Amino acid sequence: MSTPAHDPFVRVRGAREHNLRRVDVDIPRDVLAVFTGVSGSGKSSLAFGTIYAEAQRRYFESVAPYARRLIHQVGAPAVDDILGLPPAVALEQRRGAPTSRSYVGTVTTLSNTLRMLFSRAGSYPPGAERLDSDAFSPNTAAGACPACHGLGTVHRTTEELLVPDPSLSIRDGAIAAWPGAWHGKNLRDVLRTLGYDIDRPWRELPQQDRDWILFTDEQPVVTVHPVREAGRIQRPYQGTYVGARRHVMHTFADSRSATLRARAERFLESSRCPDCDGSRLRPESLAVTFAGHTIAQLNALPLASLAEVLRPVGEGRWAEEADEPRRRVAEALCADLAARVGVITELGLGYLSLDRTTPTLSPGELQRLRLATQLRSGLFGVVYVLDEPSAGLHPADTEALLTVLLRLLEAGNSVYVVEHDMEVVRRADWIVDVGPHAGEHGGRVLHSGPVDALAQVEESATRRFLFATGPDPAAGRTPREPSGRLRLRGIDRHNLRNVDAELPLGVFTAVTGVSGSGKSTLIGQVLAAVLQRHLGPSRPAPDGETDADAEPDSVDASAGVTAEGVAAVDRLVQVDQKPIGRTPRSNLATYTGLFDSVRKVFAATDDARSRGYAAGRFSFNVAGGRCETCQGEGFVAVELLFLPGTYTPCPACHGSRYNEETLQVRYRDRTIAEVLDMTVDTAVAFFEDVRPAARSLRTLQEVGLGYLRLGQPATELSGGEAQRIKLASELQRTRRGHTVYLLDEPTTGLHPADVELLMRQLHGLVDAGHSVFVVEHEMSVVAGADWVIDLGPGGGDAGGRIVAAGPPASVARASGSRTAEYLARRLRG
Repeated sequence: MSTPAHDPFVRVRGAREHNLRRVDVDIPRDVLAVFTGVSGSGKSSLAFGTIYAEAQRRYFESVAPYARRLIHQVGAPAVDDILGLPPAVALEQRRGAPTSRSYVGTVTTLSNTLRMLFSRAGSYPPGAERLDSDAFSPNTAAGACPACHGLGTVHRTTEELLVPDPSLSIRDGAIAAWPGAWHGKNLRDVLRTLGYDIDRPWRELPQQDRDWILFTDEQPVVTVHPVREAGRIQRPYQGTYVGARRHVMHTFADSRSATLRARAERFLESSRCPDCDGSRLRPESLAVTFAGHTIAQLNALPLASLAEVLRPVGEGRWAEEADEPRRRVAEALCADLAARVGVITELGLGYLSLDRTTPTLSPGELQRLRLATQLRSGLFGVVYVLDEPSAGLHPADTEALLTVLLRLLEAGNSVYVVEHDMEVVRRADWIVDVGPHAGEHGGRVLHSGPVDALAQVEESATRRFLFATGPDPAAGRTPREPSGRLRLRGIDRHNLRNVDAELPLGVFTAVTGVSGSGKSTLIGQVLAAVLQRHLGPSRPAPDGETDADAEPDSVDASAGVTAEGVAAVDRLVQVDQKPIGRTPRSNLATYTGLFDSVRKVFAATDDARSRGYAAGRFSFNVAGGRCETCQGEGFVAVELLFLPGTYTPCPACHGSRYNEETLQVRYRDRTIAEVLDMTVDTAVAFFEDVRPAARSLRTLQEVGLGYLRLGQPATELSGGEAQRIKLASELQRTRRGHTVYLLDEPTTGLHPADVELLMRQLHGLVDAGHSVFVVEHEMSVVAGADWVIDLGPGGGDAGGRIVAAGPPASVARASGSRTAEYLARRLRG
């Protein structure tokens, strides 16, 4: 072996991260290398959990000990050694906590340059003082609009929202916004003590009294003598009154409970801030212009249009009144902005605007924005590790992505990509195929070498799809005939402008189009809102999880839309890729309801009954049966000061989460902790005669999740895995009436072999008489659909129209459709 300094390979020895089985593999540098394998096979554990993690650890060793305390560090990966490893940069699809304070401009840092442009080269009103760049940011005190605090929206409430039924008295629950249980009774008793009539119908109370009860900011404290049920001890206490509006606003702004926040939001109206008109900035900042535009106007432009505004300036054609110093500053800053925007538009994201908030972006869009930033960094000799960069990309946009990846290579870097898109795999120089299956049945490198050589590896699940010839088998079947139609007219939402749509029922419908064409708006927002309006409030998530941190949408997506045919729909199920929980306490078993069956089985054992243990004893989320040292977490945090903080198994329960007494109860010679450590595949046989558990487990197995452990924390699951768990939760329920299923890119993160499993389940739903709508880029799924709705032709303002609709073969012949040529290619094979 040559010396490591001149060795052209990254050589991994003894990798044991997650399910990897002491993997030894050699991967060349200065190539585009792809890591493939079925979901859960171990490819991400090798690329990210081992190679990138070790590169990051080595970098941190060169950082001063004091500085290490300020950086989030990962622990050392489970690997014997890695030779020839250069510095690495990871571009993953994981997002941080969604917040309306983060937007495209902040992710790309373009906002910093644009703010500097306005500060140094903007046109100020006569006599106005020059502003610092912070004054043009809605995220700073110097720039934020005082009325909306830089959010662009204000929340208010009305008497009609707080009191939906004025025929009720306060005692009977007229003030619907009040909290329930004791707190609500306390407010009622305080009001009675203050002298207000709580037994008269609300509408008969004087307006002055009604206004004070709902909108006062006073918080009087009085001695309350409660009137409770007979026989209970009545002790007086000091009670404080809080107005209904104050309670709602406080709950919405400060509560950490997703459920309470969602309840408070029902009593609020969100509207554009009247002071800044939604621009989020102070009047002084909006008075400054550049090339005739305010910074808010430039932030709202699609990036492709912004480049057009900036380009003439960079060429020296600017306002004649500009003096020479300002002209030079403007030309330098505009040239930089135009170049950086050009990279983003090259990646197919020209439809985004700088003020587009990150919660509205897909993980794939976020990753490509970070990739564009890296292209301008000028680094060389680096290993870029990317997590499915083609996720969420239309085949037309994948070509642009490959061009950008090759530019990183040409700059002297190595590009390692975890990928499922076979078009990207075919263009690679090297392939590392991991498998053969998922979880404990995977974790081996089946092939590491040139792509063509994988054809000789019979164990590979990737081989069949990579070298497939002929048309897609799914595309050969006869499309089903719709059982009815949903007609939506007057859709006016985002880039959909006065669109009419006809959506078939009783069939499998694929909605296609380039990124930003309006697919998710049509299906995930408008159609969902129309059906929810028809059906009433939707069912909450099984474990009460909601996206509490997401930006509230102040506009009803169904507003102004007239709908026909909704009477045929009895139920709506919307399955997205949001996490099933945000803490390790939420897991596969708790979300699906499987854990309820498991706990009942343990509680029914003779040993549990003799000890007086109920089902609650076997929950790690409540006191009693759990280990109190770690509070049922199974691990404790260890702060190592200058070294990365780490987690270690709890010294009391050794990671089992339960106390010793609970673990003494066994079912079929297994403790509750050992059952949670089982994979779904193992548990299917173990619980074969426990019907509720067996049904849940078989459904999880059928959607390709047999490799997951029952107690696998939600924080360890990918977006695709979370979506399939949600789908499995719905599949195991008894379905009554016609159900419409809406799925947003369900194949994201799935190997083609897993896509086949998933499609079998979705087509089974249609065979059972239901309707399935999928927003999808994977042409094998589109080719096997009954009906295709193609939006476009471009993204943003260049999209928003239905370009073609019909069976796949018909759409493949449509002129003006960017999807047509790729669909036709798939149908031909």
